[in-house]
Amino acid sequence: MKIAFVSAASSSHTVKWVNALCKRGHKVRLYSLPEHENRQKNLNPEVEVVYLGKSGFAGYFLNGGELRRDLTDFAPDVINAHYASGYGTLVRMARSHPLVLSVWGSDVYEFPLKSPVHKLLVAGNLKAADVVASTSEVMAGQVRRVFGERRKIWITPFGVDCSQFSPQPQEHDGFCVGAVKALEDVYGMDDLIRAFALFVQKAPPGSYSLKIYGKGSRQEALQQLIDSLGLSECASLCGVIPNPQVPKVLSCMDAVCLPSRSESFGVSAVEAMACGVPVVASNVDGFLETVEDGVTGFLAPCGDVEALAEHLLRLCRDPSLRSRMGAAGRERVLRLFDFKKNVEQKEEVYEAAIVAHKKGSERWKWLSEKQ
Repeated sequence: MKIAFVSAASSSHTVKWVNALCKRGHKVRLYSLPEHENRQKNLNPEVEVVYLGKSGFAGYFLNGGELRRDLTDFAPDVINAHYASGYGTLVRMARSHPLVLSVWGSDVYEFPLKSPVHKLLVAGNLKAADVVASTSEVMAGQVRRVFGERRKIWITPFGVDCSQFSPQPQEHDGFCVGAVKALEDVYGMDDLIRAFALFVQKAPPGSYSLKIYGKGSRQEALQQLIDSLGLSECASLCGVIPNPQVPKVLSCMDAVCLPSRSESFGVSAVEAMACGVPVVASNVDGFLETVEDGVTGFLAPCGDVEALAEHLLRLCRDPSLRSRMGAAGRERVLRLFDFKKNVEQKEEVYEAAIVAHKKGSERWKWLSEKQ
């Protein structure tokens, strides 16, 4: 199959999808705005990359003609635009089909709320698509609520490579709580630090540590919080680590704690569960779908640091519970979020888009002839 993938080449999510599709034997051409250049050089060499001429927000409107001409030359079997806002607009300007529009998160949770014009823009992009896809059921529900979408929304989870993300037992002392997450306000790392402080106060004598991997605008404020709570000797901001090292780091943790204030899917929880580590998370949309409360971990009310601390205490006191939840998490990921299966689901969506566009074209032709 020839696939035109229209998305930010700099996005790790884009890279993961196009590399996997290429590995499956598809011919993939990736279209991106120039400011979204892939500087990590981690794209499969067989993926063709086209950087369109115009940059900035206006580029989503002004590059439509160039994209249409290149698509005419490439003649893809299907086009997949990622993000219903920017790149969804770009493909609508190109007036090209069959089109799968993949919603991703902020494009349906935040962008439409900026103004009625923003909402109308996304609504038009959704209407122009032959098929709409979402990474989760909860996000699909958001599309239905905000835009009144009545068509089937296909679910294509953004899972993990279960051969890479797998239990890798590591020797370590004491009880380690951790997270691999960007240090931004939306991900609630300040709540994690406060919850860990409460946990340490209530826990029996022992060796406890908190390790947070990632970078972001909140790094200085989070370090100040660690210092002010007297956690400097046991809590660390460990910086960014390369993706291949994440499974090893996760396997060193006894519990992963993710108190996000918003999540559209929750791949960080999926990665931890794939490594056999129980997850304590906030009960926001994405984690409601990935974490099975009481089975693969615990869900706490968003912002409730005392509840987070209590869940961590329970896991600390009961090693057999940690083991059971870790095994259940691994089984859940293998069943629902194995990326190999997710790529196959994506291929089914592409086939559905081709059929939907063909039916739409035949109906349009019939109506034209009738008139």
